Amino acid sequence: MTNYVLVAGAWLGAWAWEEVAAELRAAGHDVRALTLSGLAEKKAVAAGQQTHVQDVLDEVDRIEHLGPRDVVLVGHSYSGVPVGQAAERIGGRLRRVVFVDSNVPVDGESFLDGFPSDHIRQSLDAHDGVWPPLPPAAYEGQDLDQEQIHRIVAEGTPHPGATLTEPAVLKRPLGDLPATYVKCVLDGRTPLPAVADLLRSESWELAELDTGHWPMFSRPRELARILHESATVA
Repeated sequence: MTNYVLVAGAWLGAWAWEEVAAELRAAGHDVRALTLSGLAEKKAVAAGQQTHVQDVLDEVDRIEHLGPRDVVLVGHSYSGVPVGQAAERIGGRLRRVVFVDSNVPVDGESFLDGFPSDHIRQSLDAHDGVWPPLPPAAYEGQDLDQEQIHRIVAEGTPHPGATLTEPAVLKRPLGDLPATYVKCVLDGRTPLPAVADLLRSESWELAELDTGHWPMFSRPRELARILHESATVA
């Protein structure tokens, strides 16, 4: 059995992992899907990026009888930034960190520094410092059916802007961590430069999914299989 902590990206909460969590539990694992502060049922909680890092650390600390290399942290999209920082801070308890089509933290840089993001900054300015969920049209062509798109849009909550603009803090190279990067190839984008650099590390491996950016909805069984296999990587 492995302990998984699953963290979804912008606008989403723990609810996004329902199908993936069910698959992993059926395989005998302990699974905790985490809602970050400022989102979903925690939308009233003020949050910055380091708040989100602490959210992940606190969730790991809640796991009872935790031994060495017992935890797999999983970060999707935005949440790869706080999850990556938390991964280096839990020390020997980490078995692996899995980044699902995500950004990765770079010391001293924010989420928005890592890629062209003028449109997000403009949206934050126009919406009092929060990033509103995308309209339904933005999810077309991502291997999602209309029911899935409706749920993402209807249940998504505005994302707190401070989490996107605060810099990451890393004490050692992220390439030293045992990691899997899951690239969802349907969006046609190549891995971000920071990700491409990390994939050259001997500690990192690349897995590909032929789906869009939200595989927990579009391909939950296939994603769960990759997560299960990540726990067996030496």
